[in-house]
Amino acid sequence: MAYTAPYIDASGLHLPAYTDIIDYLVASTQSIYGTDIYLGTDSADYQMLSIFALLANDAMGSVQLAYNNRGPSTAVGSGLDGVIKINGITRKVPSYSTCTLILTGLANSIIKNCVASDGTYKWTLPTDVSFDSSGNSTTTATCQTIGAIQAAANTINQINTPTIGWLTVNNTDTAIAGQPVEKDSAVRSRQALSTALPSSTLLTGTKGAISTLSGVTRSEVYENFTDTTDSNGTPGHSITAVVEGGTDSAIAMAIYLNKGPGCTPNGTYDVAINDPDSGLSVTVGFYRLAYTQVYSFIQVHPLTGWTDSYLATIQTAIVTYLNSLGIGEDVTLSGLYAAAMAVMTSILNPVFSIDLLTIGPSTGSQSAGNMSITYNHAAQTQSSYISVTKV
Repeated sequence: MAYTAPYIDASGLHLPAYTDIIDYLVASTQSIYGTDIYLGTDSADYQMLSIFALLANDAMGSVQLAYNNRGPSTAVGSGLDGVIKINGITRKVPSYSTCTLILTGLANSIIKNCVASDGTYKWTLPTDVSFDSSGNSTTTATCQTIGAIQAAANTINQINTPTIGWLTVNNTDTAIAGQPVEKDSAVRSRQALSTALPSSTLLTGTKGAISTLSGVTRSEVYENFTDTTDSNGTPGHSITAVVEGGTDSAIAMAIYLNKGPGCTPNGTYDVAINDPDSGLSVTVGFYRLAYTQVYSFIQVHPLTGWTDSYLATIQTAIVTYLNSLGIGEDVTLSGLYAAAMAVMTSILNPVFSIDLLTIGPSTGSQSAGNMSITYNHAAQTQSSYISVTKV
């Protein structure tokens, strides 16, 4: 198509393509110097015009980006950060994972500025760590890499900074994962939920209010408007909020301000807050997220193009899939198959096949079917036990 200047109409922004710009420059040059001027692609003049066209095309790209950054559905990066402020939310700040470490060393000694390792990531100990009279010490280490870094039990067992008086280190519990760098897609999802604050239903408004709280990573709200307890264990005429992250007081206040009148906030966490109008103390209940360990065994058969690096890649893909499940969602074999097969560039040219895949809530109860993780409405996967082998 012929070159046209950028314009906006009912269908959106229209920009000329690179080919339109270069064709326009060639035609304009010929109109000045005559049609007999040589402007083949191998000519110096054409190369100069192509440079001008590329610069113009880059400018058009900037115009497109600025146009897209006007709304949350198409904005990216800092542009999205600016747009969502209209809804009173900000991109969640990433944090560092932490883990409790058990150390042994010289009795009554102190070590300074030390670092442990799990073989992949480094974990910084407090500036001063003291050993008791038996040579034992328990402390909390912080991962040096920001984000949701995982560390299973008994994996942080290497001394990264050999120090006199420090003998061993280990973690008997899994690490508490930090908050990852929030992706644009996740920000857009929260922005969409935030628009539910002035919603037509109080339940949707309650969900939106909780999801936008600082530190809240996952949440769900269940409602039972009947007279009897439902299958989730929610009492009649009540709501049950299940929340991961965030502070107790902020969550309780969000529930209290948005729930329906006469509706009981149900849960095992009872938090006392003050009514902002009357000042009276009220108690709001909700659930903190409970986790279910998921065990999976995958046996793959190598095909052409296979390398052993796929073992770790498949394991990472499965863990990512499990940890992305929403509250109360089921772990399915089909989901695990899809996550594992997605690591290949093309399923038309597979580099492995899956011979066996089992899942279960424990090593002794793996099955070939779907495993429900909704033992109660606060259940969520914790994927620390994924084994991948080849045959």
